[in-house]
This record gives sequence, structure tokens and C-alpha cells, in this order.
Amino acid sequence: MGSGRLYTAVAAGGFRRYATYRVATAAGVFTNTVFGLILVYTYIALWDEKPHLGGYDRTQAITYVWVGQALLSTLAIGGSRVEAELMERIRTGDIAVDLYRPADLQLWWLASDLGRAGFELIGRGVLPFLFGALVFPMALPGAWTTWAGFLVAVVLGMVVSFAIRYLVALSTFWLLDGTGVSQITLLAGMFASGMTLPLNVFPGPLGDVVRVLPWSSLLQRPADVLLGEAGLWSTFAFQGAWAVALLALGRLVQSAATRRVVVQGG
Repeated sequence: MGSGRLYTAVAAGGFRRYATYRVATAAGVFTNTVFGLILVYTYIALWDEKPHLGGYDRTQAITYVWVGQALLSTLAIGGSRVEAELMERIRTGDIAVDLYRPADLQLWWLASDLGRAGFELIGRGVLPFLFGALVFPMALPGAWTTWAGFLVAVVLGMVVSFAIRYLVALSTFWLLDGTGVSQITLLAGMFASGMTLPLNVFPGPLGDVVRVLPWSSLLQRPADVLLGEAGLWSTFAFQGAWAVALLALGRLVQSAATRRVVVQGG
């Protein structure tokens, strides 16, 4: 099987695998919708006190909330089963089987994660977003090019998200238990992606720093594309640069980890 067909099949398998968790998906849709409502009314109160906070009006702030709920699981901002499974395979030594496959380890897991993310977007992200659009006034673009650009930004966000979590998973080769690193990354992701508050509202040097970190590729950048607050090409360049840099770093760490497995007799 050609490499393109192989990784397409892996991605399709990841999509089908997560599609089997129907009860969990329904619970996730409900949870995202409830949290979306809580955040919307919190944002409404905040924006009533501080109109145009972060450069958004109230309608844009409401839209931002529902974009966040649509992308929370899609971009695994709070983590996913994929890196948890990879860490467990490293801990138990089953990763040796993966290394013997006639496939690239990083691309295999990337394809699997893209399949998961695709299902999460359709199965868990769309319904809360549609609910928000039906119940609240939202600043949605009329041009199809903006929607297309938003979807491209989401896909690039998927790759950046995977690259971060892949590095976290690889830490298990040295730590044997990556739970601590995973929890730290979860907190960093929730804060620095804009899930807690839009990064535009962070003042001074703090705002300057969080807006250039890779986590801003996950929510803030795609949301700004949808809201018309960011240029398409500058957003793609930013996300693409982080994707390439983090995947390259993951490749280097993977190479070092593979040598470690050989030394340990794995």
C-alpha cells in the first residue's frame, strides 16, 4: 500500500474508532453546550462592563465562546486519548511493535489524531455551535472564503495541537510516567490558547507573549479568522511555522528516544 493510502486509512480508522463512542459523544455535546451557556452569560456580563474589550464587541465575544466550544475537543485543548494511548504503549514497551511497522511513527500517530479530530469536529463541535447560532446573536461571516479560511486554520491548529501532545507523550521515554507533563500542558493549553479568555484581552507583555506561543494557533487564531480580526495568510504562516518547528522537534526527540529503546534492549 502506498504511503499516502496507508496514512489515509489510518486517519479513517481513527475517525471510525471515535465514532463508536456514541454515548460519550452525546454527553460531550451536552457538556459543551452547558459550558457554552455559562461562558456566554459570563462574557455578556463582562462585556457589558467593558464594551469592546480586546477589540471585540459583545456579539463577537459570544461568537468566540461558541467557536471555543466547537474546537475544545476537536483540537484536544484539554488533551485526548491519542497521546494517553501513546504514553501507555511507551510505558509498557508495546511501542516496540509500532517501531517495527513499515510506517513512520510520527506520521502514523498524526494520521490517527487527525481522524479523531475530524470526528470530534463533526460529531461534537457542530451541534453546540449551531445551538449558539440559533439562540444568540453571532457575528458570522457571509463570505464563503472566510469560512474556507477558518477551516484551513482549524486544520493547521489540529497539526500544531498534535505536535505539542506528541512531544508530551515522548517524554514518557525518560520519565516513564508522563502524567505530570500532560497536566502541566493541559493547564498551559487552556490558558494560552484563549479558551479561558480571548488572548486579545491580556494586557501588556503578558498579552504579547501568549499571542506568539504555539497554543494561540489552536483557538485564538482560527477564531480571529472567522471574526474578520486577522489576515488569512499571516495566520496560516504563523500556524504553519509552529507546525513545522514542533514536528521537526518531535522528529529529533523521537530519534533520541528510539536510540534509548535500543540501548535499553526494547
